[in-house]
This record gives sequence, structure tokens and C-alpha cells, in this order.
Amino acid sequence: MKKDFIDHLALCTDDIKKSVDWYIENFHCEILYQDDSWAMLEFENIKLALVLPEQHPFHFAVLKDDVENYGIPIKHRDGSVSVYIKDRSGNNIEVLRYD
Repeated sequence: MKKDFIDHLALCTDDIKKSVDWYIENFHCEILYQDDSWAMLEFENIKLALVLPEQHPFHFAVLKDDVENYGIPIKHRDGSVSVYIKDRSGNNIEVLRYD
């Protein structure tokens, strides 16, 4: 059986621009998307989302074809759909599919 794929990790920040600048200055990564409310950076093996805590929880995202099995999907501006769930310890997991 094929293992699931972690698409990205999301960290909360108080300033998207300053955080993107810090990551670009300190690591070799590429900006895939950036606005005032969130950013997506791509590393060689994973993506890193920088989010505002009032808009998104810190989380990691797992790609799944059957997102609907985890709840009612929400469509995002990039065309993806996802459901946020919590593991047994209360950690946030985004079950994600790119359509």
C-alpha cells in the first residue's frame, strides 16, 4: 500500500512579509505564493505555509483523494479542497486534495 504524502506544514506568524523575508534570507527556498494573509514557500522536499493565526491554525497537510470521508470540504482560492481535523492529542491536520 502506498504511503500518504505530507504536502505542507503551516506555521503561524504575526507578519507574513517579515517572515517570508526571514526564510528567504536564511534558507534556499522559493516563494510559490504571497499576500498579506498567507504565503507558501517551497523547499526541496516539502512546502511551508506561513499563516496568520486568526485565519488558519498551525497544521500539517496530508494529501488524500477521499477528502469527503473526513467531513465537508472547503474550497480554497488556489482550487484545492480540504477538511481540518484534529488527531487524538488535539493537533491540527488538513486533509487536502488539489482538484
